[in-house]
Amino acid sequence: MDPNTVKSTLSNLAFGNVMAAAARDYQKELLSQDKAQASSSINQEVDLDELMDDPELEKLHADRIAALKKEAEKREALVKQRHGEYREITEGDFLGEVTSSEKVICHFYHQEFYRCKIMDKHLKSLAPRHLDAKFIKLDAENAPFFVAKLGVKTLPCVILFRKGIAVDRLVGFQDLGGKDDFTTKALEVLLIKKGIISEKKEVADDEDDEYHENRYRTVRSSSNPDSDSE
Repeated sequence: MDPNTVKSTLSNLAFGNVMAAAARDYQKELLSQDKAQASSSINQEVDLDELMDDPELEKLHADRIAALKKEAEKREALVKQRHGEYREITEGDFLGEVTSSEKVICHFYHQEFYRCKIMDKHLKSLAPRHLDAKFIKLDAENAPFFVAKLGVKTLPCVILFRKGIAVDRLVGFQDLGGKDDFTTKALEVLLIKKGIISEKKEVADDEDDEYHENRYRTVRSSSNPDSDSE
């Protein structure tokens, strides 16, 4: 046999052996990776099972559920006291209204005063967003006793009550820049600073408002079946 032919044949055989060995090593590597992934998956399943049985996690979950339930019950109680709406009351209702809720915002107004209508618009917008306070209004002309008793001399006058006691007031638009074009947000910030309403969380505000307004309507219709909707 030609020496060159023999040399070529031996070289081909050697190359074939190298490729075969490389193929075996590659197969072993794939099997090793599969085993590692299977082991990791088993460990994850064990970890999840351990988490599900973790008493501390279960307690946190139970506490969260209890807190949400308590908050829902509190909101329903406030709605039954007619929080969440801005409505007119009479002089005869006044004492009962301001003493039956912890925080009350009462607007003393005059039907013909343009600035009273501006204040009405903003308070009506805020009422459904802040169930923690009761929003009401009282015609000053038809409530002479309390107008005199509370020293109401300029309209609009918004008096803030805590547990039946007048703690602060907004006289005209003095605290709102003295102009008619203040925003609802400006009034909201002012009432938050005075501590009569709480600052709302920014997360999902719109969805939260829609949920609570719907919840308010449901509870109100069940507690006042004969009342007219606005």
